[in-house]
Amino acid sequence: MRLLITGGAGFIGTNFAYHVLEHHPEDSVIVFDKLTYAGNLENLKQLEQNPRFAFVKGDICDVEIVNDIVKKVDAVVHFAAESHVDRSIDDPMSFVRTNVLGTQTLLDACRKNAYIRFHHVSTDEVFGSLGRHGMFRENTAYDPRSPYSASKASSDHLVRAAFHTYKLPITISNCSNNYGPYCFPEKFIPLAITNILEGKKIPIYGDGMNIRDWLYVEDHCYGIYAALVHGRMGETYCFGGRAERANIELAEIILFEMGARIDMLQFVKDRPGHDARYAIDFRKAEDELGWHPAVPFLHGIRRTIEWYKNNREWWTRIKNGSYTQYYESQYGLGGANEPV
Repeated sequence: MRLLITGGAGFIGTNFAYHVLEHHPEDSVIVFDKLTYAGNLENLKQLEQNPRFAFVKGDICDVEIVNDIVKKVDAVVHFAAESHVDRSIDDPMSFVRTNVLGTQTLLDACRKNAYIRFHHVSTDEVFGSLGRHGMFRENTAYDPRSPYSASKASSDHLVRAAFHTYKLPITISNCSNNYGPYCFPEKFIPLAITNILEGKKIPIYGDGMNIRDWLYVEDHCYGIYAALVHGRMGETYCFGGRAERANIELAEIILFEMGARIDMLQFVKDRPGHDARYAIDFRKAEDELGWHPAVPFLHGIRRTIEWYKNNREWWTRIKNGSYTQYYESQYGLGGANEPV
């Protein structure tokens, strides 16, 4: 199978590209990425010499290049998105452009080119905020609370509409918060780890009692591939980590695992519209795909801490804003190989 991975130089897309090439030797991969602030070509350095890998720089809103590249593949796995909530509050229009218009551009290209198989990677944030009890499921009503989640909800609806209107072969997955290697350092877990390594405090929104469910990125990759290959067309699958933690508890776990002091915490003004709690019921994925999270939470946290300890140059370049110049000088913007 020839796969197009949009946003494949970002956090989850990078991990998925490695996952496919390691575990599915019959598959080949084209990574398509605009290389904005969260897309880092350095992530893919270890794949440069792999004959089953190619990189193409481009914008998913560019109709011409999207149509050209979709013709070369059997399936699209769509990660490309603006994804940071705080950035969406400051600049909602860029989220609408990428997450809504970009998704529609890809859907149109898939429909016009032999009805290419399309898997859309979404988020649990489209469901809004939970109280103390209950869990998100595939049939939970949408209630987005930020420009980011509203843009992802819109893209989910467009993907479903493509199935119902045009019978495009699609699946959707909504996942809980991911963590692991290559996660952009402005996200909570890598920010906490790297700040500790730099001797800086960990910022905690509000009272730190907002709860998230955490999913190790490797587990998520297994779920996405299972949905792509075995998912029923038109269906949605939720992937969760069975690892709910309040932000303050998570920060304290990271401090303990890294041998840091509790006074490294710093409470800051809360985010506008900050959702109280997320939790995922993934029984449908278990029943239909045979999927469940395999990496225990503490094991995943320890693996993540070790990765950031061992890859200090990677996150340091990102934090000081020099990684763009670095990968341009090291690799050039043309990427590794020509498309397969």
